This record gives sequence, C-alpha cells and structure tokens, in this order.
Amino acid sequence: MWFKNLVVYRLPMPWSASADDLEGQLARKRLQRCGSFEMESRGWLCPRDAEVYVHRLAQQWLLELGVEQKLLPASVIRQVAQERAEQVANRQPYPVGRKQMRQIKEEVTEELLPKALTRRRSTHIWIAPQSGLLVINAAAPKKAQEALEALRSAFDEVPATPLATQLSPTAAMTQWLAGGDAPSGFTIDQDLELQSPDEGKPTVRYVRHALEGREIREHIAAGKSATKLGLTWQDRISFVLTEQLQIKRLAFLDIEKAGASEQVEDAGEQFDIDFALMTGELLRMLSDLVHALGGEARLPG
Repeated sequence: MWFKNLVVYRLPMPWSASADDLEGQLARKRLQRCGSFEMESRGWLCPRDAEVYVHRLAQQWLLELGVEQKLLPASVIRQVAQERAEQVANRQPYPVGRKQMRQIKEEVTEELLPKALTRRRSTHIWIAPQSGLLVINAAAPKKAQEALEALRSAFDEVPATPLATQLSPTAAMTQWLAGGDAPSGFTIDQDLELQSPDEGKPTVRYVRHALEGREIREHIAAGKSATKLGLTWQDRISFVLTEQLQIKRLAFLDIEKAGASEQVEDAGEQFDIDFALMTGELLRMLSDLVHALGGEARLPG
C-alpha cells in the first residue's frame, strides 16, 4: 500500500466534506465486472475492510479506484478482420471498401469481446482533509486525471486544483545544481535530466552519476535546465522531482515500519500502521518541499 508516485492537488483547508457522505456516494458506484460487450468498467473498491469505501485513520482518508479492462489488442482485431475481409471479397464481385471494412471490424470486435480476458488495476487516493491535500498514487498525469474524474463523478464537491509553488521546480532544481547545494533538509542524489530550450529540446540524462562536477555546471551555463532531479529528504525518503511538481520513484528509507509483518499477526493492523507511517512522513516531506520551492502559489479565485 506504500505509495510509489505522487500527484498532489490542493483542496480548501480544511476541506469540509463529510466522510460519511463520500462513503455513501462511492458505495453507489462500486466497481462492477465488465459486461460482455464492454471494453472497460470503472468503480470503487474497499481499500482495507469489506464494505468500507473510505478507510479513515487519524483524520486521513484512503480511497481505491478499480478499473477492469478487456484484453483485446487492436492487432488481433485487425488480423481477424483482414481474414474476414478476404473471405467476403471472394464472395462478392467488388473489393472490400473502407466503409465495409469498418463494419467488418465492428462485427469482429463484438464477437471477440465476450471471449476476451479481463485485467484489473487500481489507483489509491489519499485525502488529508485537515491539511487540504488530495494525493494520487499515479506515475502518469493521465492516470491521476482518470482517478480525479472518477472521484468527481461520484462526489460532486471535489474542488481540487494542482499544487503550485512560487518557484517552478525547473528553476529551483537548476538553481540548486548550479550552486552545488540543495535546500535545508534535502540532499541531491545521482539522477538528473537536463533539457535545452532549443528546438528539438536536446536532453541529457544521468543515472547513478555524481552531480557535483564541472560537467553539470557547463550544461547549465549552456542554457540547459533541470526537468528531473533525484532528492532525499532527511535521509528518510528518496524520490525524483519532475518539472510538473510530480514525485516519482518514491522510496521510504530509514523509516522504521513499526510492527513488521513477523511481529503483527493481524494484516489489518499492519495496514493501518503502514498507512499512519506513510501519511505522517509524507505530510512533513511535502511541507518542506513546498517551502524549498518558495512557498505555495495561491491560484486566482
């Protein structure tokens, strides 16, 4: 359950939404199995306890969006449709045209869908109503947007906006590298992506590479800016910060996972211990990161 990636949104602080109301709305839109002729189904799952869709612990909420998808690759549809089209062409005095081919593909899709295998994936959403944060465990903005749209579809009052800071992550990361030092509480790791503003955007990437050398400063002097940078907070959490203020490859380092699995017999208790540790550390880390980026930028309105 430990989050691996963070896309962070701001909510009004404190967010006055009722967890009970949210629970009722998510229960009405729980995940249903894909129908025979559906490519995808979305709905809500219970993160921990059966029939509890908003897991609450110490004023922190956890939600889980489930998505079922039929595994029916377009290449398979094309192959079967082409074979079908050849059979049709042999029975008629004229070649298969675009309109007829489109119809054949639609028929093939309808025939194959009920037989297709189904894959399920899920996305966790952490809401800290008292801190005004909504955080989605997603590596790609598209997946985060999918989860946010599903939440808004189930619960109308979700006034979430992307977290914004006074300093852009790109400007701050480039400044830290040029000066050879990270802000208080953070250290610079060994992963970096530098990008040029020139046409074509030439990019230089460093993986597990020392970043304090002259070579990095020369790239910056030539006009390249940091678009990704590996950082560690308080020797406890490492991550890669991106130009969009996303946090990727999140790893919890020296955080003692109290009540490790061999010491805690109840899986539910272990789940709550992990959730409490994770949210407590991330709240402090996010606060320090926003401060390092010049404080939060309040959007108009």
